[in-house]
Amino acid sequence: MKAGRILLAILFLVGAAGALVNGAALYTRFLYASILIAALAWGWTQWVARGLAVERSSRVLRANVGDVLEENYKIANRGRLLAPWIEALNLSAIPFAAGSRLFTLVPGKRFRSYTARTWLTRRGSFQLGPTRVTAGDPFGLFTAGRQFESKDTLVVFPMIHQIHSFPSPQGMLTGGPVIRRKSADITPHAAGVREYVHGDAMKRIHWHTSARRGRLMVKEFEQDPQSEVWLYLDSHRFAHHQKEYKEMEIPFDGVFLVKRPKIELPPSTLEYCVSAAASLAHYYIRQGRAVGYASAGQVLNILPAERSERQEAKILETLAFVKADGDLSLAGLVATQAALLPQGSSVILITSTTRPELLLAVDELIRRFLSPVIVLLDAKTFGGPSSSADLLASLRERRAPVIPVSCGDDLSQALSAIPTNFKPQDSRAWQTPTSSPLT
Repeated sequence: MKAGRILLAILFLVGAAGALVNGAALYTRFLYASILIAALAWGWTQWVARGLAVERSSRVLRANVGDVLEENYKIANRGRLLAPWIEALNLSAIPFAAGSRLFTLVPGKRFRSYTARTWLTRRGSFQLGPTRVTAGDPFGLFTAGRQFESKDTLVVFPMIHQIHSFPSPQGMLTGGPVIRRKSADITPHAAGVREYVHGDAMKRIHWHTSARRGRLMVKEFEQDPQSEVWLYLDSHRFAHHQKEYKEMEIPFDGVFLVKRPKIELPPSTLEYCVSAAASLAHYYIRQGRAVGYASAGQVLNILPAERSERQEAKILETLAFVKADGDLSLAGLVATQAALLPQGSSVILITSTTRPELLLAVDELIRRFLSPVIVLLDAKTFGGPSSSADLLASLRERRAPVIPVSCGDDLSQALSAIPTNFKPQDSRAWQTPTSSPLT
């Protein structure tokens, strides 16, 4: 393009100078030819650009880190003139997003379509766009384009590591007598029937009783006797550290992959904590346990314990947006929320703090007959100023199960390891999932 403009400028200057000096017909033709070519090229470019259109779609708008995003593109030339070339640029904020293409000789009223595939390496929310389409003239003098804003938003959930086993201390075992307390959710424990109230779900209507009594009756349920599992994620601004690193692009090699690439977590305590929380939520939901979630960033996020895939989706979506920007420490979060948890529940503290106030949080949980398990990241291996070795020793003295994690550890193996101070008296205390892992 630059060479074409230089050549046209030389042609114009030579023609203009020659016409002024001696007025020869050859120089006049040079002058007129350069003006005509420029006008023709500019008009052609503008006409083609007005007819450009883009259709961009994706089959899924929810995915996990490590999944492949497939997007379908359709670049159309709706005008009547031939487009010598069309360039499509994907301006999405997705790291190393694919989708940019260059097409040549696109006739009028025709289109080009293709599929772009990108490995997802970062959690969060990303707009699928904008997309900028640019066209040019045959002489390479001018360009013009249009930008199409995004219509869809992709939410990338954290990476999930498969956990084969995880400590369930004594006192958190499933089973037991029914809790005589009404539940707003449907549980396996029916307590009776009552009259229908506006707002009750249709699936709770007991049709046989309704037909016998001549009015709508709904079923009532009692709370499930199984203990709950709560995930407490530390999102305090001073609890997390990160090493400097350069994010590397993972190219997509072909449609049929023999082996998926191994995507490493960034050397960040926050990313390790978020991935650990997502993996544990997936592990316990697959076991049919009621899982709750709590964290305190700029916004206090509390998800009441439930036992469904919908609950897992809610936890993963919350984790996709977690940031280390909170002012409330993990100990403060425990102090404000522990009194609301049912006795015997398991509370998994996921943190990288080196402050001794974590011991106060553990003592508070034990005092309230809750069973704490600590996933403790060694901050020094992530570039932090101090190690958590002293804190780890103090936690083990309290006989609280502690799972240490260092930078570079495989979370699947680290979270599945049996803590050295964990000695369950009941063989059922060490749970193993019975359902198949998520594929």
